[in-house]
Amino acid sequence: MSDTPTGRAARPARARILDAAARQFYAHGIAATGIDTITADAGVAKMSLYNNFSSKADLVSAYLDERHREWMSLYAKRCEDATTPSERIIAVFDAYADHAALAYDHGFRGCGLLNAAAELPVDDPGRDAVRRHKEEVESILRTELAALCEPRVADACSEHLSFLLEGAMSRAGLEGTPDRLGHARTLAESIVAAL
Repeated sequence: MSDTPTGRAARPARARILDAAARQFYAHGIAATGIDTITADAGVAKMSLYNNFSSKADLVSAYLDERHREWMSLYAKRCEDATTPSERIIAVFDAYADHAALAYDHGFRGCGLLNAAAELPVDDPGRDAVRRHKEEVESILRTELAALCEPRVADACSEHLSFLLEGAMSRAGLEGTPDRLGHARTLAESIVAAL
């Protein structure tokens, strides 16, 4: 789809609003991004936003769901060529790198889901959405590891790989470059090869 103003206008308002929110939330944070900024970026009237989302909280929830779907799609794409459990484990790291390689208007800032969770109150449903995503990623690792080693080892190793992945993503976000994800991938390959 064209990203020109004409191409944007041809897309449904909901999609344009969600895309604008994703750009703005990722670049500036949820709290710092107002509805007026999102509607201006999307090229829609404020009423159009409220016709599609009941509140900013509803828009944040949709944004988090879309980030999850986006990552799952990248992982599924990586798995098309992965034929072994080891390859599917490394595909998790590759999908994170693919997510990091997306074009960001204002630079790479790390995991958009973790960035959002850091801004949300402890009891906010958005934090649960982020937690569920991270648990699903760890579950994918555990499932693939279970084909390579006994369950107890798979449980421990999936947590270890999850920590490795999240730590690399955090450092990558701080450094503004996804290089740490490549380092984490290399470490994961050596861990998996040793099983």
